[in-house]
Amino acid sequence: MSATSTRPHAHHYMHCMPFGAQLTGASRAQPRTRFRFWAPSSRTAQVVFERMPDGAAPPAPLDMTPTGNGWFEAEAPCGPGTRYRYRIESGQAVPDPASRFQPEGVHGPSEVLDPRAYAWQHAQWLGRPWEETVLYELHVGTLGGYRGVTERLPALAELGVTAVELMPLNDYVGERGWGYDGVLPYAPHAAYGSPDELKTLVDTAHGLGLQVFIDVVYNHFGPDGNWLGQYAKPFFRADVKTPWGEALDFDRFEVRDFFCDNALYWLTEYRFDGLRIDAAHAIGNVPWLRELADQVHARVESGRQVHLVLENEHNAANLLECHFDAQWNDDAHHTLHVLLTGENEGYYRAFSQHPIRQLARVLAEGFAYQGEPSPVHEGQPRGEPSAHLPPTAFVVFLQNHDQIGNRAFGERLRALARNDDALRAATALYLLTPQIPLLFMDEEYGSTQPFQYFTAYTGTLADAVREGRRREFATFGAFADPARREQIPDPNDRQTFVNASPALDTRLDGERLEWLHFYKSALAVRARLLMPRLRHARALGATVLADDAGNDLAALVARWRLADGAVLTIALNLGHEGVPLDHEPDGMVVFETPPRARDRIANGVLPACATLAWLTGDVPEYASHHDARIVHREEPV
Repeated sequence: MSATSTRPHAHHYMHCMPFGAQLTGASRAQPRTRFRFWAPSSRTAQVVFERMPDGAAPPAPLDMTPTGNGWFEAEAPCGPGTRYRYRIESGQAVPDPASRFQPEGVHGPSEVLDPRAYAWQHAQWLGRPWEETVLYELHVGTLGGYRGVTERLPALAELGVTAVELMPLNDYVGERGWGYDGVLPYAPHAAYGSPDELKTLVDTAHGLGLQVFIDVVYNHFGPDGNWLGQYAKPFFRADVKTPWGEALDFDRFEVRDFFCDNALYWLTEYRFDGLRIDAAHAIGNVPWLRELADQVHARVESGRQVHLVLENEHNAANLLECHFDAQWNDDAHHTLHVLLTGENEGYYRAFSQHPIRQLARVLAEGFAYQGEPSPVHEGQPRGEPSAHLPPTAFVVFLQNHDQIGNRAFGERLRALARNDDALRAATALYLLTPQIPLLFMDEEYGSTQPFQYFTAYTGTLADAVREGRRREFATFGAFADPARREQIPDPNDRQTFVNASPALDTRLDGERLEWLHFYKSALAVRARLLMPRLRHARALGATVLADDAGNDLAALVARWRLADGAVLTIALNLGHEGVPLDHEPDGMVVFETPPRARDRIANGVLPACATLAWLTGDVPEYASHHDARIVHREEPV
């Protein structure tokens, strides 16, 4: 819903929710709010007013009228700024499960908002095609809240990023945390700033040509601050347990609608350009996932380009055929991580025998596991055939919040890789493949700053989280000694959060500048030579290179046919020795690392820790002059 402002191009947006607190009148002088609350486990419900916007004494509690099937409704002469809770039959006062804002935290009252109060300055923004996406994942709290992220947006646009992905914003207990234990999915976390500051972030990004994605968690609620079990027991399935408690019952239409509307709320009221569905496999209801995608595609206004991305351990290729744009490709990460570090514990076991072959399959077909038994899934088959999908159906990365933060000490990949040259070669590969690349915050500076798991729990819950995390690593060889496990940072210690927060005043010189130049160069190649030709691109295959005895080397050559018929070829060698290469570049070299790699390839050798990319076929005239921003030879900065 939108209404035109007196400012040119400014619009006001509101998602009309069928529950929660919804303004019903257009008059600011005499506002009215409708309250709607689903409490099937409670025979009565009241709206309890705790604070009025004009400072007047709050009125008496308002009895809500039961309207059937567990629903209660009431309407009151109050407007934006009113703080309220619902009182259920037991006498307990609880926040609105569809609260738009919790200024005092999840245990405080909910606040009535007027979403139309914000005037959007870039309402003409319709998004960008999916194949133009270069994702940049970040944690809002570690970067100074919504204002801090907004200040960084121009630098991200200059880097070559086209989409900012925010870790979850749904409200959770405490001032700091990752956001995956949220309890109020509609309320952006107050510690990061106000709802209007979040809208300013999105609006500013759109003015810079940046998409904004949000990570949403629909598979569980956090352990503190969730009252649904007190008044809406049917929201959960008592017969299915998860690591977080009783499973959500997505067979109930009230649950389905609650989360479908949440997705639409972020996309319409906050103008996000896309959603990443966290741990979709843990939702346990594939029909609902399809319904969610159908609802979004049907109800988002015509002309907008909105994208849906999955995290899905099941590698369900069928969901990527028409309902979802892409999936985070953990297989790609795991193969590259093993090749760069040699690690083989935990889930890396499934990629430790033939990682270069699995990487070749990832580049040629999408998933490494397409129905084969997985050693970390008790030998059960994992995945579905994916070779028929376009490369853009897969999001590829070397680092993200999970792969860094779920390590005991939160080490960045640069602190783990055998050397920087190999890391640069792998980075060039993932930034230049037709798959969709994702960077993790400050990666572009060659950061070695850890990103550790942090929370702000207190009391027995804090103890349980701290000790549970240490037990989690007991099966790893490096933590067999209990004394070593005691050194794992306490997630609840504020210093753990500080350690994960990038410095705001770090000088951009020396090594940081060199890494930044590297990333900018690769992304310039992607933007100007590859991005316009990625729609309908198809993989042509990938070949693992071998020695004279037929043994696999840590090297391969992968090829893709782009939309205009040109062929992109990438040769990668993550080994420490040069390898024979029969695939001499027969077109325009567009990127190379290390410097002068192409000169050695002319002699039939792909150097150690090298990546070379070239295009065969028609190359646009604007690239034929070998612009230094396009052809990267790692000349001195």
